[in-house]
Amino acid sequence: MRADSAFLAGVLLSTCPAARCMVISVPSSAPPDSADVDPALVSLSIEFFAFPDYVTQLAGTANCIANLAALRGTSPAVRIGGTTQDRATYDASLAVAVNYTVGSPADAPDTLTYGPAFFELADQLEGDVTLGLNRQLNNQTNSLEAAQRAAQTMSNLFAIELGNEPDCTLYASNSPIVPEGMSWDPDTDAASEEAWFAAFAPMLGNIFQGAVYISWTVEDLLSRIGSGISNVKTVSRHSYPQSACGGASTNLEALMSHSGIVSYTSQFETEASATRAAGKPYLFGETNSATCGGGGISPTFGAALWIVDYVLQGALVGAERLYFHQGTISNCAYCFWGNGTVFSPYYGAVFVSRFLGDDGDRIAMLDNGTSAIGAYAAYAASDELLRVLVTNSNYFNGTGTRDNTTISITGLSTSRNGGVHLLRFTAPAATSEVDQGAAVTIGGGGAFNPTDCTPSGTQTMETVAIVEGVAKVTLRASEAAIVVL
Repeated sequence: MRADSAFLAGVLLSTCPAARCMVISVPSSAPPDSADVDPALVSLSIEFFAFPDYVTQLAGTANCIANLAALRGTSPAVRIGGTTQDRATYDASLAVAVNYTVGSPADAPDTLTYGPAFFELADQLEGDVTLGLNRQLNNQTNSLEAAQRAAQTMSNLFAIELGNEPDCTLYASNSPIVPEGMSWDPDTDAASEEAWFAAFAPMLGNIFQGAVYISWTVEDLLSRIGSGISNVKTVSRHSYPQSACGGASTNLEALMSHSGIVSYTSQFETEASATRAAGKPYLFGETNSATCGGGGISPTFGAALWIVDYVLQGALVGAERLYFHQGTISNCAYCFWGNGTVFSPYYGAVFVSRFLGDDGDRIAMLDNGTSAIGAYAAYAASDELLRVLVTNSNYFNGTGTRDNTTISITGLSTSRNGGVHLLRFTAPAATSEVDQGAAVTIGGGGAFNPTDCTPSGTQTMETVAIVEGVAKVTLRASEAAIVVL
């Protein structure tokens, strides 16, 4: 919901002491255009070849996932896939989960094999698991054998994805899946998806995740797959607002801009509606800040603020879950955690999960999406107002004066004599990086142990008075807060 608060602004601007002011009116119950929130809205995607190391070699994986689960009451869903799923061959006799050779730990393998132990590790995850398998090599027999073993082993198997981003150059003219003399286009891909789903469904059921596109639209598949839609369980959009591939430049100020996030996510509203009309869940099945690992912007506090805003906008346009991709462990700027490190973006995932809580069932947007200030309300299943989140996406890089904005939140009950509590999300600058020693904090002291991702420090709440139904919250540039009612 977008609030028109021009009248209230005219009343309150004259009394606002800050350099900038904004008025947000909060409905006491969930408005009709609020969005449902899936318990696993914040979910994870893990690169296929790296998945075994994530769960066996990184001490932080289990606890980072558990922290999110504790906040939402449901474990994040996990998609295991990515570019290397289309380089992988199943070997039923392989004694280890995965086998490959790389020249450097920062590299991803060109080819790899995986065995039954891969699925045993996946079965240990608490949440729903979507499994990505190879389609590019055009070996239905091998991928079907893997899918059947996965279905037998994994009690948490949610969906199976056949192929990854066929719309990109990943499916080149020399790929075995591409018919000789033909190009790979939406028609070719839809026919391929339909044929593979139909071949696998008699043994596996209607369990397939369709589309998985980064540039083609979901409608490209929905309009072409015909009766094959009956074998589709979920539809996946891959989404990266920026690119760091091939030396492309990234821009943190643009990434974290509230109005920019609103504009970017709005492009997906029509395909989300089309997917729902087809009776299927619409997912951001792989997403993060920038392609090819994220470049210089992704490990920053600004990227954490982007996650907060982006998750909520994703839900508002109709995405049921957003799967944030975790790539090569030693070469991944946008990852949430790594080897002995918890990165700044993870704090954003935690903060937005804290806002939603285990009782947040619906959300509403309270601003009009045209400024740097964002505001949202979370509501219970009963439509009771629970919490308000405000963000200030004005960019502060640590130099010069850090401006602030006072947000007057109206419509609150005057019976709250003690005021409301405020949980602040902050860092020295938008460019701050936890792994570089910067203090990114929730509630002044709340942080995470870099070794194992256990919570550390102490979160404290600020108290904000309510005067005649109005609470005034001051946010500095590049900062956010949750108002706990």
